[in-house]
Parts: sequence; C-alpha cells; structure tokens
Amino acid sequence: MMPTTTARAGQLPTVPASDVKKRGWRGVMRTLVKEGAVVVTNHDEPEAVIVRVGEYEALIEIVEQSKSRVANELDALRQRFDERLAALRAPDAGDRLRAIARRPARLGGKVTADKGV
Repeated sequence: MMPTTTARAGQLPTVPASDVKKRGWRGVMRTLVKEGAVVVTNHDEPEAVIVRVGEYEALIEIVEQSKSRVANELDALRQRFDERLAALRAPDAGDRLRAIARRPARLGGKVTADKGV
C-alpha cells in the first residue's frame, strides 16, 4: 500500500471535504490566504491540495525547467555515446578489437578467484 500523504502535506492545514460544503468556497479561500495552502481530506485521508494560482504557476515552471534540464543532459549523454559508438563503425574496428583480445591480460600481480564456487 502506498502512503497517502507526504511529510509536507502533513504540515499543511487540513479542511474536511464536508467543511468545504459547509463553509463554502469563501471559507476555504480565507484559510488559503492565511496559510498559503490547504489539504482537503475525505474520511481523514488527503485527497487534494489547494494552492493559489501564483504558487501553482511557480510549481509548473520548476517542473518545466527540470524537464528541460533532463532533456539537455540526455542529449549530451546520447551525443557522447554516439561518439564512442562511431569508433566501432570504423573500417578497422574489427581488426583493433581482435588485436586487443589477443593481448595477454594485465593483472598487475593480483589474481582473485571467485569465492562463490
């Protein structure tokens, strides 16, 4: 079972869904203006967080910047991979690989045996 709340959501003021109906939207907005955010619960389980429009837009901007940064990092990684892969496409790649495989292994005087056998 996944947790239904986070530490941060648990720190916010809560309003039961039934109170939203009783107090009306103005009552919820008064709490929102005072506290900055409100968690709406149903049977004591968090269901939604209400935030002001400016806060929502700031959150969306952070998400968009993060997506852009990740995309840029993936593009750079893809480019480095493609550059390394290009060496395998060179006409002499097979000959170079065979030459490496034929060389004796350099263990530097340290030989270890698999202990799992």
